[in-house]
Amino acid sequence: MENSPISYFTPKCVTNSFGMLPSGKEVFSYTLSNGRGLEATFINYGATITSLKVCHDDQAVDVVLGFDSIENYIQSFGLPSAPYFGSIIGRYAGRISRAEAELNGVVYKFNANNNGNTLHGGLKGFGRAYWTMKRIQGGERPSIVFTYTSPDGEEHFPGNLTVEVTYTLTPDNELLVHYTAVTDKTTVLNLTQHSYFNLDGHSQSLEGQTVQVNSGKILQVTQEGIPTGRYDDVANTPLDLTQPVVCPKVIDNSFVLPQDYNREAARLYSSKTGIEMTVFTNQPSVHIYVGGDCFGQLQGKEDAEYHRYSGICFEAQNYPDAPNRPEFPSAVLHPGETYEQKTKFLFKLTN
Repeated sequence: MENSPISYFTPKCVTNSFGMLPSGKEVFSYTLSNGRGLEATFINYGATITSLKVCHDDQAVDVVLGFDSIENYIQSFGLPSAPYFGSIIGRYAGRISRAEAELNGVVYKFNANNNGNTLHGGLKGFGRAYWTMKRIQGGERPSIVFTYTSPDGEEHFPGNLTVEVTYTLTPDNELLVHYTAVTDKTTVLNLTQHSYFNLDGHSQSLEGQTVQVNSGKILQVTQEGIPTGRYDDVANTPLDLTQPVVCPKVIDNSFVLPQDYNREAARLYSSKTGIEMTVFTNQPSVHIYVGGDCFGQLQGKEDAEYHRYSGICFEAQNYPDAPNRPEFPSAVLHPGETYEQKTKFLFKLTN
């Protein structure tokens, strides 16, 4: 961390076994460290971030929620509300109304998994997919690339879709997430990263941490979370996060952003640890969600008891239901085009 008298993690690029899927496929964990205060661990189940450690006062603070075993990741999808801890969400992050969309004059009916709508890709989604680790490298900018080909018709989405996600740790203690995708049929696509952050440590409460979102508007939605096509001003409402406020205990809203990767989208800060995280993205919205509840049925890493105020998500993505809203930014990907998305999480110590 810049100008901070801290001990650094040893640079590393390590691969270990994380367990077996019921299919017999082995899941691996991969740990990268930039040697400057940031260490991340991933698994190829869901291209998931399982741990993200920030060095603070000679201690490693793990700032994301997760599990110690592949069995718990699998079982978490059976909870009353699946948390999607740290996974890549696709083909479509957020909701698609009535689980359908029209493309080239054809109405496609997707798998419904949320009050008749499609949420986070449907019944399986990319968070439960077995991704291939394509490349891992150390050095000053350690990185790892995961790839997954979603076959034509998976969850009833058209097209063979090949996705690559690259995670990179920079010397400035940034976690970069870079997505690309191509398809052989016109399809819809909206990817995001679904980590739950807690800057006091994954086993703590968000109590006292502050959040700021550089947006004055949110998408207006129905009770089922489907956008109406209108926008609501946040001024003089509990959702006015334009200045730092204590993390709301309940929030599940999409904030409208300019598509400017160099502009801060959101910020989270802990006065207890002095860790500050700033989010940058080229996406038109960031969906803020507080949660992580495992309903007493599963324990998190290090026997943590996760609850409804355990973590906060910053889901940088396109608008929910954009395939059915022509006035929204397009979520359509055509053959010959390349989908590209960039999100950055910058970590600093402020005391």
